[in-house]
Amino acid sequence: MSGKLVVVGTPIGNLSDFSPRGVRALSEADFIAAEDTRVTRKLLTHFGIHKPMISYFEHNKYARGQTICARIEAGETCALVSDAGMPAISDPGELLVAQCAERGIPVTVVPGPSAVVSALAVSGLPTGRFAFEGFLSVNRKNRKERLQELKAERRTLVFY
Repeated sequence: MSGKLVVVGTPIGNLSDFSPRGVRALSEADFIAAEDTRVTRKLLTHFGIHKPMISYFEHNKYARGQTICARIEAGETCALVSDAGMPAISDPGELLVAQCAERGIPVTVVPGPSAVVSALAVSGLPTGRFAFEGFLSVNRKNRKERLQELKAERRTLVFY
C-alpha cells in the first residue's frame, strides 16, 4: 500500500474560501499535519471533519518530518496544512515536501488562497513580472542590506 502527502491550501481569513476539493482532501486523509492544531481544529470543526492531527511547525519540523514520512511510507495519506494559505510557501512545510521528494514519496496539491497573489492582484503594481521575497529579516541591519541588494530589481517585489 502506498501513501502520499497532500499539500492543502487553507483559507487566509474567510472560511468560505475553502474549496470543496480541500474539504474532501482533509476528509479522506488518514491524518493531518498542522502548523497549529488549535487553528486547524477550527477549520475542521466548521466543515464537520474529524481526523487525527499531528503538530508540524518550525521548531519540530526535522524530527516530526521523519515521523510523518515513515507513516506515509507505511501506507497512510497525510494532509499538510498551514494556519493560513499555502503550506510550504515561506512555511515549515517546505522541508516536509523536500523530505518526501528525497524519499520518493508522492506529493500532490490542492491549490488554495495565496496571500502573495492576492496582495499583488489588488496592489495596482505591474503583475507581469514579479518576485516573491518571503519574510525580510527582523534584524534592522540585515533587512537594510537585503533591501539595498534588491534596489535595482525591475520586477515588482512582494514580501510577507
